[in-house]
Amino acid sequence: MTGKRIDGKATAAELRAEVGRIAAFFRAGTGRPVGLATVLVGEDPASEVYIRSKRAACGEATMESVHHALPAETSEADLLALIARLNADPAVDGILVQLPLPGHMDAGRVIDAIDPDKDVDGFHVVNAGRLAVGDPAALVPCTPLGCLHLLKAELGDLSGKHAVVIGRSNIVGKPMAMLLLAESCTVTIAHSRTHDLPALVREADIVVAAVGRPEMVRGEWIKPGATVIDVGINRVAGTEPGKTRLVGDVAFAEAEAQAGAITPVPGGVGPMTIAMLLRNTVVAAHRRAGLAPPVGL
Repeated sequence: MTGKRIDGKATAAELRAEVGRIAAFFRAGTGRPVGLATVLVGEDPASEVYIRSKRAACGEATMESVHHALPAETSEADLLALIARLNADPAVDGILVQLPLPGHMDAGRVIDAIDPDKDVDGFHVVNAGRLAVGDPAALVPCTPLGCLHLLKAELGDLSGKHAVVIGRSNIVGKPMAMLLLAESCTVTIAHSRTHDLPALVREADIVVAAVGRPEMVRGEWIKPGATVIDVGINRVAGTEPGKTRLVGDVAFAEAEAQAGAITPVPGGVGPMTIAMLLRNTVVAAHRRAGLAPPVGL
């Protein structure tokens, strides 16, 4: 018997439909659309795909998306000046600067230039601090927020469960741990220097894998019935010469035989990230307009 496959596409579609409904009410009530500004520096193909997906999702959700495409040689000063203009623009509720940036730019300085209340990626140090202390004003990074949404949809109350988060990045691992702590989980953060990682994972009711190493987490590590959230997106050689395929950080076929529920790659966490970006932008718009954040998002 294999574990249930958690359908991130279906869950994300439901959330995006709800965000679109709320965005339409916002527009009717305020006379303006929810506005997202996206910024891409250079012509990285993967980043261009991500931006197109995000802008298309905005359109489907009746939100206004304005894109700023800058050449790779743009100076950091010019990028910071654009961010300052977007911070001051009343029509912009959310600002997303697509990473990675060219090597001559300091990504930390650029992210910290964004108004924290428009930081819909949730990367600003102010939002990280708000999340750490449990401030409801925090805008939370989209991927861990999407993981939490999937977990709560699957398990309901998470209180008392032992969660192991594999990975300690500022984008996924650390905020994921904060979110799970807020749900009264017992949380362990594991990483490359963790001693006897397999034994630790075997104790977990919830496993969140976010290390960026293809199929690192083996099926024999998974406690029978555990819920596995695989954040990894890794491109590896396919079965045919010259072809590639996407795999997660978890050896899916092995883990599926042990888990109670598991996210596939692709089709699991990925679709939730864009859905949560839209959610964060709608929440930011309500706060900026002096309205209560929408319930249920």
